[in-house]
Amino acid sequence: MNGATDPPRVTDRPWATAPAPPLPAISAAQAEAAAKLVRLGVQVHEMQALLTRLLQDVVQADTRLEHADPARLVQANEQLLLAALNSRDQADAATQALRQAERSTLVDPLTHLPNRTALLERFVQAAATARRHSTSLALLFVDLDDFKQVNDSRNHAFGDQVLCLVAERMLDVVREVDTVSRHGGDEFLILLADIGNAAAAANVAEKIVAAIREPVLLEGQQLQISASIGIAMCPQDGEDLQTLVACADAAMYGKKKSRDLSPAVPEMARQPTPGSQADHWHAHLRQANERLLLATLTAQELQAAAERAQQRQRALLTAVATELLVPTAPIRMAAGMLGRDSGDAVLLPRVQALVETRLQQIARLVAKVVEQARLEDGALIPGPAWVDLAPLIQAEATACAEVLAQRQQTLSLQLGVEPLGVHGDARRLRQALANLLDNASGHTPTGGHISVDVTSTPATLSLTVADNGLGLTAQQLPHVFEPFQQQTPALGLHGDVALGIGLTVVRAVVHAHGGELVAQSDGVHRGSRFIVTLPRVDAPA
Repeated sequence: MNGATDPPRVTDRPWATAPAPPLPAISAAQAEAAAKLVRLGVQVHEMQALLTRLLQDVVQADTRLEHADPARLVQANEQLLLAALNSRDQADAATQALRQAERSTLVDPLTHLPNRTALLERFVQAAATARRHSTSLALLFVDLDDFKQVNDSRNHAFGDQVLCLVAERMLDVVREVDTVSRHGGDEFLILLADIGNAAAAANVAEKIVAAIREPVLLEGQQLQISASIGIAMCPQDGEDLQTLVACADAAMYGKKKSRDLSPAVPEMARQPTPGSQADHWHAHLRQANERLLLATLTAQELQAAAERAQQRQRALLTAVATELLVPTAPIRMAAGMLGRDSGDAVLLPRVQALVETRLQQIARLVAKVVEQARLEDGALIPGPAWVDLAPLIQAEATACAEVLAQRQQTLSLQLGVEPLGVHGDARRLRQALANLLDNASGHTPTGGHISVDVTSTPATLSLTVADNGLGLTAQQLPHVFEPFQQQTPALGLHGDVALGIGLTVVRAVVHAHGGELVAQSDGVHRGSRFIVTLPRVDAPA
């Protein structure tokens, strides 16, 4: 359209150039029609001016387009299209990478099973559902037996194939709502959601063990893998995942230990398999933790067994004490019948005195046995009274003076001048003093010495009963307060009978009064010291 001329301008306006003739007189209707005609003429003029401007704009646009480069326009369009496509591809790639990264944090890279993080998320959801419906969960701890030998005899690549195979077999056994995850190494965790009870979980565990045990042919070699499984129930054994894992782990190792599946060579002494140093340290630490856990469980089992044995022992002692009380009446009757023969009148008082003395000894032994059983069962409750130990000590020293005289033993008291006030039961405290003095006398040879010293502080009273008798070895000291720990040399020292429960009663009385009892000795034949420390209480107003 080069060389185009401007459109002709419209300038002919007959009503504007011709002289207006004189108007004749018109009516009102004609005047209104003339006015409409004028208005129409103005509108036509305005429309013509608008069309003229539009025509000029079109001509200018055509002129600009004629001078533009079509190739540049196409190139710009192509670049715009490519940029849009690249942006979309990059967005898709970024989204896919993000999804893969998210999956990688929740999936074990070898077996493609959920890892610990994913298991924790699923456990939280399953536990919430179980609480809402009042159902149970089960956590299975699966450990492959002697899997290290598989890696040692073949290689780690072969072991990885076995782990993947075991993962597939476990997935075939459990339900879709259950979760099989890899805990680490050759250990797996299985979360059984909405399980009925422990028996149902054990049934699933048996199926898993049977599935894993099925023989398999890998790289031309037939292989059979066995596994040990421990079970923990939620909420019975715990309500958080960490507690359940520890409980199931302990149960698994208990089964493994009972079946004696562990190799003869300790794990720490074996040659490490190829791998990073961090992996070795992690494995060693885990093995150490496992041994520590087993030792703790064993100690708890032994302690429980010891407590059960002590309960049976106390029951037996109570029964024996009851039986011992019965023959006292026949003995007294027999002693009385001896006095009917006038020919033995001189000997009868002596016989009766011996029998009565023996009866008193039996009664004291029976009382100690019964008291031991009651104290061990927690029957001792000190009375709420203020007690001065000084008169109790003096009274007990007077009571045992005859026995000390028969054994030619001396007793010294150092009680101080202040009231020796404690809060408790006077009868029980005197019983403890009597047992301490009896123990000191029984373990001190003829002609020995016994002392009772009391020292005080504003808060405590310390009573020490010392002797220069047989003494205690370092091995005997930790067990001196246990029942029936009577020293063998002391059994025949003065010809009397001792059960070895007197110090046990003393310990129970002292502990019931909030105090402490300590035994000390410098060695055999160097005497013993028993120190009782009690809270001191001022005398009431």
